[in-house]
Amino acid sequence: MPQLPRAAEAAALHRVAQRRKPDPNGQRKERVDARYSIDEKTDILAMARSLNIAGAHYVGAVVMAHVHGDLALPGQRTPLDDYIDELTALRREVAKIGHNINQIAKKLNSGGHPHPMDTTLLAQAEHTLTAVGATVRHIATAANEAVSKKAAQ
Repeated sequence: MPQLPRAAEAAALHRVAQRRKPDPNGQRKERVDARYSIDEKTDILAMARSLNIAGAHYVGAVVMAHVHGDLALPGQRTPLDDYIDELTALRREVAKIGHNINQIAKKLNSGGHPHPMDTTLLAQAEHTLTAVGATVRHIATAANEAVSKKAAQ
């Protein structure tokens, strides 16, 4: 059974289609040809009819909405995608700091001979590790919120 469009989605498409401004010269004369499969054309015309507009008006409105940044294509990267990727990279880099601190602690706890600087570094390790852990948790929370927001779109 085909899934029916949700009322909010249909209303949003109708709003996008209605925003298309009339040509100040009275008519649109330029033409762009596109090819569709039979099923794609059927779907386009059915959606246009449900919005009570012509198929060409619907296609033009949706294309112009995309051109002006009001509509994203499926699979298209958005600024939110870039933000999620940045947070992921940042979390990875900050986690490396914690790994380095753990390596110092492991060396000192295993009876290895510390370098003179290791003792000084270990004195700051607990404070730094706490800060790194909090930072990683904040980054993870921000990333999860961004992913949830993207999923809701």
